[in-house]
Amino acid sequence: MKKKNLWLLLLTVILGMLLVACGSDSSSKGDSGKKSDDKVSGEILVWVQPYSGDAQKEEDMWKQIIANFNKEYPDVKVKIETIPWANRDQKILTALAANNGPDVFYAIPDQMPQYADVGMLLELDPYLTEKDMDGFVDTALIATKWKGKTYGLPILQEAYTLIYNVDIIKAIGEDPNNLPTTWEEFEAWAKKAKEKGYYALNYLGGGPMNGTLYPWVWQAGGDILTEDGKVLINSPESVEAFEFVNKLYQNGYIPEDSITSIDQSDLWYGGKMLACIGSGIDINTLQSEGTFDYVIGPPLKYREQLTYGTTGMFVVPSNTDNPAAAAAFVKVLTNAENQRIFNTVTQYFPTREEAKDIFNDNKDLSEMAKYTDLALPGVIHPKGRTIMPYIQAEVQSMMSGEKTPQQAADASAEAIKAELAK
Repeated sequence: MKKKNLWLLLLTVILGMLLVACGSDSSSKGDSGKKSDDKVSGEILVWVQPYSGDAQKEEDMWKQIIANFNKEYPDVKVKIETIPWANRDQKILTALAANNGPDVFYAIPDQMPQYADVGMLLELDPYLTEKDMDGFVDTALIATKWKGKTYGLPILQEAYTLIYNVDIIKAIGEDPNNLPTTWEEFEAWAKKAKEKGYYALNYLGGGPMNGTLYPWVWQAGGDILTEDGKVLINSPESVEAFEFVNKLYQNGYIPEDSITSIDQSDLWYGGKMLACIGSGIDINTLQSEGTFDYVIGPPLKYREQLTYGTTGMFVVPSNTDNPAAAAAFVKVLTNAENQRIFNTVTQYFPTREEAKDIFNDNKDLSEMAKYTDLALPGVIHPKGRTIMPYIQAEVQSMMSGEKTPQQAADASAEAIKAELAK
């Protein structure tokens, strides 16, 4: 397909990303005024990922979604192409640079600001009305915006919260109907679990920071890095999160391998852990395998009650030949009807409140879906992904006893500032 030439810009971005120096000082270009979609026609190519592990179900799903789209826009031909998760950044960037990329593609929170910041994404605000935005979960929209502009519409969310082993709750003399809601209450349970020979919680220190340190920082009232580049990871509130994680480890409330572990499922499913910070995927596993009785608890609170949950969105590259059709497809794809279709197959949570009724017959997933209102998508910044290893290394140094929480937080802040200066 023909594209407007962004070859030099995209080549620069590709080189920068391969050198782990993503982002730039460039601003994305947005149109002014609403764009009419009264005469939308032509062809668009949509790149999607495999979301469920069932290729046939997903093929049928896309046929149904396209049929719904063509009811409104019969003159647009939509081609769906599934690309693998591996090396998706390079594939997208290389294709766009070669002028044969998609008109719509799937993006996650740490990709969107990288692309938007260098002008690679089409601003969608000129194509949106207030009605188009009605009903979205507020937290789902956080990941779609960069510098006050909308570059994507969300189709799925996750929400991580605490899932408890009922047998262990009873073993420590507590009530599964009266679960902890605060750090203090959970710490009291953790102490009892340790005394009975159980771990209190999972902690995957070798994994992404979104699932380890960041939720504790947010619950403490702190933050990591703001959109305008303000580093807050060593604020007094954020340091309290470092201190709490360190306490969990030093007291033996989380497993010995938590510094570098990427998988503690054997301990959880083996009945050795009081609680697991998990998502809907974990609930599906427990329901299908019937390993033990469990109960879902709310995300904890210190100053704030917040948790982590990614957001999946669809975006439009700025060099598409057919922006009107591409924007129209993203709008229709993420409406309530199509979100029901998509998320019934993928088993993620819809980002429109009314579409959450797909889980009405599953009380556990229905309960989990409520927590998307509290789920933050991570650090929305072009450097959001690249700063993670630096923070991770400092947290690991703290947990191994080499640094105090304050020293680890300060070192993290300095590393972030150095990365921002590149």
